[in-house]
Amino acid sequence: METWFPHPGDIDFREEIKSALFGVAVGDALGVPVEFESRHSLSKDPVTDMKGFGTYHLPAGTWSDDSSLTFCLAEALTQEFDMNTIGQNFVRWYYQNFWTPRGKVFDIGITTQQAVSRLAKGIKPELAGGFEENENGNGSLMRILPLLFYLIEKPVNERFGITQKVSSITHGHIRSVIACFYYLEFSRQILSGKDKFEIYSNLKTEIPDHLKSISISQAEIAHFDRLFKDDIHKVSEDKIQSGGYVLYTLEASIWCLLTTDNYKSAVLKAVNLGNDTDTTGAVTGGLAGLLYGFDNIPTKWITQLARKDDIENLAERLAGKLAGQ
Repeated sequence: METWFPHPGDIDFREEIKSALFGVAVGDALGVPVEFESRHSLSKDPVTDMKGFGTYHLPAGTWSDDSSLTFCLAEALTQEFDMNTIGQNFVRWYYQNFWTPRGKVFDIGITTQQAVSRLAKGIKPELAGGFEENENGNGSLMRILPLLFYLIEKPVNERFGITQKVSSITHGHIRSVIACFYYLEFSRQILSGKDKFEIYSNLKTEIPDHLKSISISQAEIAHFDRLFKDDIHKVSEDKIQSGGYVLYTLEASIWCLLTTDNYKSAVLKAVNLGNDTDTTGAVTGGLAGLLYGFDNIPTKWITQLARKDDIENLAERLAGKLAGQ
């Protein structure tokens, strides 16, 4: 059954927006120093705290393209919703270091890089992303969360349609779109106060039913069977993959959320899966931030975060826009 929300102007989402933005950035920053490390090596020396240097030789608290593009989207949403504004923010990030943690882009996926290059040449945002099956990296999933607050009270068809457009700026294949939609629907039900297992159960029918209603092929829906038909939280860790494929990241983030009971445990579990550590950390961190709230994110980690005050200011401005201020 569709969860009803009042108009965002009637609710102050300030804390939730802050929890989401910081949730993503902290999870991301925990993963940056160990990106590409194997699960085996991390099992011997696991991440237990915010640390620096490592893979990119950057100070502790440095977040990656995951958070940069999340903040670029959030920044665009502080104005009227406009696809060109979102796309041009991505261009400003890559070419002018807009919303970088320390004034320099140091990490970008191939599909995202190609899409941003197309945007810079004037391609329409909805057509800039990769549309091939082999272009289903996690680059749209990692940055999609701020869209939640714009979509919150819209009907499901509109939520899906807008999600498809915003994903397609970098990742236009339907699999990436479905992953983003699932993530946002899970987040939306967190905001309604539902239990995480209840949400997981709800989405087993709600998402496939909607996808069938808009004629998405059964073969495509079947790629999500571990979420729709199985109990992913009962899957053993060795069966959870943590590479850059969008479905791996989505499954890993839901698994980490359902097998832990606080923000810290969820993001550390995500990062210690290895490989694409920053993105698994960021995507898990967004959900866990929303579920447990800003106060559950360790203060020490918040304090260490690059541009902490700018992120807080962005959350305030986005909340203000949604409240009609």
